[in-house]
Amino acid sequence: MTNRRHRKAPSRRHVRGRQITPRPHWLLLGVLTVTLSTGLLLQGYTHHLFGITSDAATGVRGRSDAVPEQVTRGGPVIANAAASAHTARVEDRTVALTFDDGPDPVWTPRILDVLRRNHVHATFFVVGTEVVKHPELVRRIVAAGHQVGIHTFTHPHLSRIAPWQRSLELRETQLAVAGAAGVTTALLRPPYSSTSNALDNADWSVLQQAATAGYVTVLSTKDTKDWERPGSDRILALATPHGRTGHIVLMHDGGGDRAQTVAALATLIPRLKSHGYRFATVGAAVGMSGPVQRAALGDRLQGWALIKVLQTGDRAVWLLGVLMYAAAAISLLRAAVVLVAARRHRRLRSRARGRPWGRPVTDPVSVIVPAYNESAGIEAAVRSLAASDHPVEIIVMDDGSTDGTADLVDSLHLPGVRVIRQPNAGKPTALNTGLAAATCDLVVMVDGDTVFETDTVHTIVQPFGDPRVGAVSGNAKVVNRGGLLGRWQHIEYVIGFNLDRRLFDLAQCMPTVPGAVGAFRRQALLDLGGVSDVTLAEDTDLTMALCRTGWRVVYEEGAIAWTEAPASLNALWRQRYRWCYGTLQAMWKHRGALVQRGAAGRLGRRGLVYLLLFQVLLPLLAPVVDIFALYGLAFLDPVRIIGLWVAFLLLQLMTGLYAFRLDGERPGPLWSLPLQQFVYRQLMYLVVIQSVFTALSGTRLRWQRMERYGSLPVPAGVPAASDSTRRQPAPRETQTDVVHTGHVP
Repeated sequence: MTNRRHRKAPSRRHVRGRQITPRPHWLLLGVLTVTLSTGLLLQGYTHHLFGITSDAATGVRGRSDAVPEQVTRGGPVIANAAASAHTARVEDRTVALTFDDGPDPVWTPRILDVLRRNHVHATFFVVGTEVVKHPELVRRIVAAGHQVGIHTFTHPHLSRIAPWQRSLELRETQLAVAGAAGVTTALLRPPYSSTSNALDNADWSVLQQAATAGYVTVLSTKDTKDWERPGSDRILALATPHGRTGHIVLMHDGGGDRAQTVAALATLIPRLKSHGYRFATVGAAVGMSGPVQRAALGDRLQGWALIKVLQTGDRAVWLLGVLMYAAAAISLLRAAVVLVAARRHRRLRSRARGRPWGRPVTDPVSVIVPAYNESAGIEAAVRSLAASDHPVEIIVMDDGSTDGTADLVDSLHLPGVRVIRQPNAGKPTALNTGLAAATCDLVVMVDGDTVFETDTVHTIVQPFGDPRVGAVSGNAKVVNRGGLLGRWQHIEYVIGFNLDRRLFDLAQCMPTVPGAVGAFRRQALLDLGGVSDVTLAEDTDLTMALCRTGWRVVYEEGAIAWTEAPASLNALWRQRYRWCYGTLQAMWKHRGALVQRGAAGRLGRRGLVYLLLFQVLLPLLAPVVDIFALYGLAFLDPVRIIGLWVAFLLLQLMTGLYAFRLDGERPGPLWSLPLQQFVYRQLMYLVVIQSVFTALSGTRLRWQRMERYGSLPVPAGVPAASDSTRRQPAPRETQTDVVHTGHVP
């Protein structure tokens, strides 16, 4: 992979004329998000806005002056309610058994078995959501010769919802029946309905709208009240007719435990048969011809699609629940692990303060500063290095800058500072050239946008007193914390990066020595062949390679460097996209460490697994969790969802307070932590998603250089160059070396 870091930006004329086409992975992500959201909205509406509740939840009856007298005094089957309503009664000594709220996977089959043994046909008024869950039961009902009617899709009180919702409820249930059993039905029983003389004006408006859509309303004349579960004897008594009058008996095969209904039914049918009653479906009992017909092909296809969509939604909600719990578990695990590790790391360092790494390291150090167009901050960076209280030689590697970076450094006339110029070849090549030019055994690498404190170099090289240490990571801090974006990055550096480094140090599996502040044994780097350019995260690749060769990599929190963080969302995106993509490249390159032993095995089975779980999988799960949280707020228990979010935020706040305390930082910026969850966190997740898509597609990513803003302070006590000195740089031939490419010997 080419790693050309520095390219000229295209001119505005070309940018204006270029047509921007969305990348395929963003289109795919957008389609998946819209599809998932739509499915969740549909699933939430059908499963959580309404539901099967007790028939007692009918409320207070309203005025009934609009209900025709012939209806209130007529039969239980009402037709043509929108025009000239007429009713029908059940034939004498005829019983039409009806069952509401099903199909149910437990009780519907048992009721069907009782009906089959007694050679009786009945009518089942089905709920659409239950049809979607158990379409095979609807097919069994129809195949056994029973009639089906609709009982709405979500079991709402139809008189309390808008007319368009009523139409939707009836149409969707009809489609579900057509998709499940290939039939349509003209029979309707509104939820929470009773007898004809119990209708009020609101109920009558529902029946009129249903009649306009072609439905015949079927009420009841005997309510067994089996939904109260009064006992099978009581149900039997309420279902038994007296005299010759025919009846429509209301029972339930769904909505709860129907064991009493099954027991009463097994006794009721033989008893009534012995008294001369016959049993029939509603259509046959009132002389209605063909209320159930074969569905048209279009209805069957639409119904099948509806069932599949809702079933997929059910599975998606189940899967989202599993993923949410998995993400929560991973987050809690990470919080616990990093906090315990940070506490132990602090204790170990406290105990070791009187026992340093070994002999004090006083040997001079080569500091390599790769620079390309760093004129905004290079003076502050170089002056801070020159002010170090440790002997240093400073090598500024100018990688073909076009903004006068090298000339600016020359103009400073700082002792011990050498500028090497080379044609633009990328950061790894610049580092290798500097490494070849270095004369010291210990090397510190620092970015051109980073300022050291006076004791940073001395502090970061002290762990080299232990001959097992091959590299040391310093403590990078954000200097431009003024706005929200700066605060959020400051929080991320302290809570995320530094807590992780303490954990990696303790587990001896440090995956990254940051380019902003890192120290190395020069010979260890030479043995590796220098800095590799096959990934965009050369610092991570180099660190992993050192770990795999047996060197120990440690974290020195006292070696503080101040770095300039991106000041815009666009710049932040480009930086983190490169970091994440490069880390994925390095993880893939060093995947063999998973099966190795010793130091390499620790890197693989500890470091790489940690990165995979918490920097790849968790961010990939996070958007799904956010979508499910919105789903929960809309359709589940908003108090519980908000409570979980507050608990998660408190956990982060506690972690942040401890991390800030460890780093000696004021906790003030943590007030912005809740806001961070709504903008910054989502941005980081999208960065990971794009990086993973890019990696899976095999696309090669160019280096994304961050814009510099010149916010780095010049260290106190170091004299600044005069304006005249800056305008008149020293002659290049006396201040700098010029090389064509950097090669490590």
